[in-house]
Amino acid sequence: MKKSDTPDNLPSYSRRRFLRASQATVAALSAVPVLGGTTDILAVTVSGGSTKPRPDYYDKLGVTKLINAAGTYTELTSAVMPPPVREAVAQAALHPVHLEELQQKAGEYVAQRLKAEGCCISCGASSAITLATAASVMAANNCQPLDIPGRIGTPLFPKNEVVVQKIHHYEYDVAMQLCGIKFVDVVTLDDYRQALGPNTAMTQYFNACDAVGISREDWIAVAHEKGVPCHLDAAADMPPISNLWKYTGMGFDMVSFSGGKDIRGPQNAGLLLGRKQYTDLAQRNICPVDSVGRGMKVAKEQIVGMVAAVDWLLAQTDEGMDQESRDRMAVIVRMVRDIPSVKTSIMVPEVANHVPHLMINFDPDLIGASARELRVRLRTATPCIELNPHTGSTRPSQGVPAQPNALVVTTFLLNPGEEYIVARQIRKALKNPKSVGTYPPPPPPAVT
Repeated sequence: MKKSDTPDNLPSYSRRRFLRASQATVAALSAVPVLGGTTDILAVTVSGGSTKPRPDYYDKLGVTKLINAAGTYTELTSAVMPPPVREAVAQAALHPVHLEELQQKAGEYVAQRLKAEGCCISCGASSAITLATAASVMAANNCQPLDIPGRIGTPLFPKNEVVVQKIHHYEYDVAMQLCGIKFVDVVTLDDYRQALGPNTAMTQYFNACDAVGISREDWIAVAHEKGVPCHLDAAADMPPISNLWKYTGMGFDMVSFSGGKDIRGPQNAGLLLGRKQYTDLAQRNICPVDSVGRGMKVAKEQIVGMVAAVDWLLAQTDEGMDQESRDRMAVIVRMVRDIPSVKTSIMVPEVANHVPHLMINFDPDLIGASARELRVRLRTATPCIELNPHTGSTRPSQGVPAQPNALVVTTFLLNPGEEYIVARQIRKALKNPKSVGTYPPPPPPAVT
């Protein structure tokens, strides 16, 4: 091993030094300080060059900032928006507009960029699922937005059935039930053919389900034989970037994506892409209309941020984003490879969260702590580091095998330089795992 490659010769990024370095870089790169600072770069950008220090409201409120080595999980506030997106959000905040006009024109622009007939910008993927269901109920029953009940268990229409594979039920079923629908479960392809009848409003397919069951192609073909629209939940299923038009190109009538995950838009934004007939009806159910989507308001800042995120994303490449993650992982690997029993590997889940995941396997008996214990230690360190929730997992989930004796790290959401902090903290935890107190087991990996 070359001296320059040894862990002790990696850049020494203490929290204080890192903050100074990142803030110095901000002036040249127009980036926000990584772990918070006193200068609001966005305010400087849109307010005529004022350099007056701005309050850091996380510090003011006593909220702990964290380094996200986990992924685009909602509870960790999902992704950090890139500088062009932050700037677009700040600029949009300066001017009132007509909300419906903005929604319409933004949807048309995004649809054109993502090769879809239509687009409705929602307040997250769950909202997009509700709006897709509302659009399907409207189309099936020729009803108006105000007729959609907006409460569970209140079917008001004869055509209110949503057909779904039994293995595809999940916690987001409630997003569809808000529209007063009832589910019809199927198992086999023959079940599916027989279930589609005069009262079917929509079919639902969960793209990242651990068990596929009926293929996407067969699911679409049978539904279209019966003239029934198909909705696909693909919330976290980008990259590759081409997935944003792959599934509509396959024939899904509506596809829901989260805007605040790998697209890197505002956390409370999403996309419903697909046939214009349905995205237009979805638009008619969203705020400011008093329908099921009234409480799903998308602010002007989030709409513009979503448009800017799409523009930013389409200027990237899958290869470039993948290499950036792997380069950061190489820093962490160099820091831990000399620790007894440690072995590292990289895997990429097939569908959801299709980004490199670094597995740091070790022998808990030699290290003196379990993977879950080390995860908690890193969470309670300063700075706080959140590892991927598959750390210490005892069962496979969403394409990631069980990792009972491994720390699982993703690096694609790290700010520049944070990989050095993560590397040093993981090394410290592996070499000195002792700490006071007991650790409650973390929850199982969440569905994203």
